[in-house]
Amino acid sequence: MKSSTSIKIVFLLFTLLRFTSVNSQSLEQKVDAYLKSSYPSDGPGVSFLIAKDGKPIYQKAFGMANMELKIPMNKNNVFEIGSITKQFTAVAILMLEEQGKLKVEDEITKYIPDYPTNGKIITLHQLLNHTSGIKSYTSMMNFLSITRKDMSPKELIDVFKNESMDFDPGEQFLYNNSGYILLGYIIEVVSGQTYADFIENNIFNKLGMNASYYGSKKKLISQRASGYSKFENGYANADYLSLTLPYAAGSIMSTTGDLLIWQNALNNHVLISKASYEKAIHGSTLNSGEHINYGYGLSDVAINGSKSIQHGGGIFGYTTMGIYFPEEKIFVSGLTNCDCKNISGITTKIAAMAIGKPLPDVKKAIKLSNEDLKKWVGTYEFDNAILRFITLENGKLYSQRERSAKLEIFPFTKTHFIFEDGMNSYEFSEKEGLKYAAFATDGKTIIGKESNKLAPVEKTAIQLPETILLKYVGKYELGPGALMEISAAANQIFAQLTGQPQFEIFAEKEDSFFLKVVEAQVVFNKDQNGNVIGLTLFQNGREIPAKKIE
Repeated sequence: MKSSTSIKIVFLLFTLLRFTSVNSQSLEQKVDAYLKSSYPSDGPGVSFLIAKDGKPIYQKAFGMANMELKIPMNKNNVFEIGSITKQFTAVAILMLEEQGKLKVEDEITKYIPDYPTNGKIITLHQLLNHTSGIKSYTSMMNFLSITRKDMSPKELIDVFKNESMDFDPGEQFLYNNSGYILLGYIIEVVSGQTYADFIENNIFNKLGMNASYYGSKKKLISQRASGYSKFENGYANADYLSLTLPYAAGSIMSTTGDLLIWQNALNNHVLISKASYEKAIHGSTLNSGEHINYGYGLSDVAINGSKSIQHGGGIFGYTTMGIYFPEEKIFVSGLTNCDCKNISGITTKIAAMAIGKPLPDVKKAIKLSNEDLKKWVGTYEFDNAILRFITLENGKLYSQRERSAKLEIFPFTKTHFIFEDGMNSYEFSEKEGLKYAAFATDGKTIIGKESNKLAPVEKTAIQLPETILLKYVGKYELGPGALMEISAAANQIFAQLTGQPQFEIFAEKEDSFFLKVVEAQVVFNKDQNGNVIGLTLFQNGREIPAKKIE
């Protein structure tokens, strides 16, 4: 006969197992509901994985892998993972460092002697953490003209190497794809292998990542999910992008299952030592000593007080995200075959559920009177002269960082407001006649003080007859292979750049239009007879003329 103590232990174990099962089922139901609502069965899909202690506890797929053939998404579908590629490139550099073949403190000219640094010292470390100041080639207007062209790494470097630098090395953080192109080429120089061969031989094959590839549009890849973009009138196949162009910054393809294998290898120091991995995940510093949360191909971000290591990706037709919580030992990965939805936000919300710290839901926001909302309207100045403008429009409060998009903030108390993603928030207060805004993001809080600086005046749109709008419809060539297509419907007019989503433009004069999503202006040009012959795009201080070709 068993002792009473033994019976109690058995009962306790049974209770704990039952509790775990109920919790797991509850999480599964919540994640199912959230993903089903975000990814309907007849649209582009998502493959999603949650792992605990290195093993999957949730792995499902929703939506379509191929909309034209009506093939549903499954958990084994392969996606272009975009900038998640950067962590593979960073680890490859650290592997070579451990082999004594390079040092991250080395100047890039040690491996690329003819690279024009204009007398500046640029190190591999600064390429890895986006502080080099080198111009990112994907932000250059002529990038749209080469998207269909296959290029060697050297040819790709030639695209940006003579561009002026954005800032001196180490002075600022600015996300930069060019830096990872240079790192990929340095891997080739040091290893004697192509970047693709190095990654496949030393990472994929070694770890058994059998569904991961250096990307190719030509190669037949089993279970490839087709990529899509969303426009005003529905979905379309994503524009073609030669995968020689993202290269070491974004050309890898993978699955949620293989990314778990990868994360487990990082956690268990299979490829690089713990010391090397620590360099990659704890952020870095600028010349001033200011800490930034980007390390080497990975960011250190707090989610509801829990430390996470993460990186996302976006590429024509795909968006991706991976988050790992080292203390909770939970890994969450979401891969989608559309460049149209915020998978980073969706993955973050589900990740917060998985660690038992769900983010606030804006559906639970309270209703405040205009008087309560109006109290916090104004300009707030933060450190480094950063300005954030709080405005009241139609009974809703909005926040806008200078030269950024305007975002609604939702009240949870009379002083506490959150953004839609649940990750960022304001706590307003008043002291000695001055208003203050405590802005919380990434586990940090910065204080802004009321300023007399004025918020930018929002442009007023005018309504033009459809007969006038239709005159502007057509295609305009900004450069070789780079087009802006203008379309009109139901008294609205839209602009779409090659490889970009379609956005509505708003008239301020008969021939002058502005965008609300970014600071940009489109002015149409006419000949002496009033015929539209071209347009000029004004953006980021540049004037880009375009001839009408259709």
